[in-house]
Amino acid sequence: MSTLDPAIQPVFDEVLRRNAGEIEFHQAAREVFESLGRVVVRHPQYAEASILQRICEPERQIIFRVPWTDDAGRVQINRGFRVEFNSALGPFKGGLRFHPSVTLGTVKFLGFEQIFKNALTGMPIGGGKGGSDFDPKGKSEAEVMRFCQSFMTELYRHIGEYRDVPAGDIGVGGREIGYLFGQYKRITNRYESGVLTGKGVGWGGSRARTEATGYGTVFFAEQMLATRGHSFDGARVLVSGSGNVAIYAIEKVHELGGTVVACSDSAGVVYDANGIDIELLREVKENRRGRLAEYSELRGAESEYREGGSIWSIAAETKIDVALPCATQNELHEADARVLAANGVLAVAEGANMPCTPDAVRVLTEASVLFAPGKAANAGGVATSALEMQQNASRDSWSFEHTEARLAEIMRGIHESCATTAEEYGEPGNYVLGANISGFTRVADAMLALGVI
Repeated sequence: MSTLDPAIQPVFDEVLRRNAGEIEFHQAAREVFESLGRVVVRHPQYAEASILQRICEPERQIIFRVPWTDDAGRVQINRGFRVEFNSALGPFKGGLRFHPSVTLGTVKFLGFEQIFKNALTGMPIGGGKGGSDFDPKGKSEAEVMRFCQSFMTELYRHIGEYRDVPAGDIGVGGREIGYLFGQYKRITNRYESGVLTGKGVGWGGSRARTEATGYGTVFFAEQMLATRGHSFDGARVLVSGSGNVAIYAIEKVHELGGTVVACSDSAGVVYDANGIDIELLREVKENRRGRLAEYSELRGAESEYREGGSIWSIAAETKIDVALPCATQNELHEADARVLAANGVLAVAEGANMPCTPDAVRVLTEASVLFAPGKAANAGGVATSALEMQQNASRDSWSFEHTEARLAEIMRGIHESCATTAEEYGEPGNYVLGANISGFTRVADAMLALGVI
């Protein structure tokens, strides 16, 4: 593990003390802090104004009870969270995650990452995150609706198009956003379209929002590959996950001439040497809400299903050029990174939030593998959410092509910002450093301008 700059170590020690037990938040904060020693030396005003201390302390942390009744008439209790981390650049913006693993520490790490991710987009949005330990899997439509309505009955008082604008994340797709927005409209008696993003196109949503995170990750990776004279044309690719981000990353890789040979879910891995059948995958995952074992059965002999195991080990069996971890945090470990690096992987781009452990990032970096951190590579989702907010504010609706073109433009801008900043600070090609410093300085300058608040 890298040593922190002596000027920053006491600040990080205080983060550990004030946020005991929140391991993922500690990891996210340290990853940013490791890049900032030279920034504080160059800009002493940040230390003088305690910007590091302030940026690690959320403006507001909301925890609430979510009672709901299941189909058997039993009362169930879940816990809801909304961490409004930083609004120096605009209203809080970040998704809602419904998953049994959600804790305050999870939400804080995601919200902290969101500050810098949102800053990198160049859009006027701050950072926040929320969610619940509710699991939509295995629940009926009516149970999901009742939970969402109960969740919004508390959350509504804390959000608004100029205050805090949630979106979807793991476990929160178009269905859940619909139920949440319906309850918000019912309680407030306002059709405030800009209060949530990820809405259906027919009622205020943005075309290309569903595709944006996966597409954006591929756009960023494409820019990275180009710096070394490579592209996705003819590339063989691994994509972990099989949810929204993974599906549309696979789709875009195929459009650019690459072949995604494997994807995964929590139960196992599908290896399809001739390329994942994206339409079949979408049918199984989006319509049937099934498992990859079902995909493999329907695909037949062309597909091999492996229960459990690591998708990254496939790099030791066949040529892999690019890896896109798109499932969840800390899914790609040091051993996996060694397999990828030893077998000639050119680039790794994080489609999920912090899917690579610090040791995995170190191994990839030392092996000169191009590495894009999630705060840069998966910023396409929130960027398109901000575009949805623009459309809602102007009562407008853009075409898919126009929105995708804006997304591609934003991702090129993020890549340019990261690359230029890394070079400016003496480490060309270090996208982690470039993303951290570029995002941090934009937020820090805004915080200085707004005073001690």
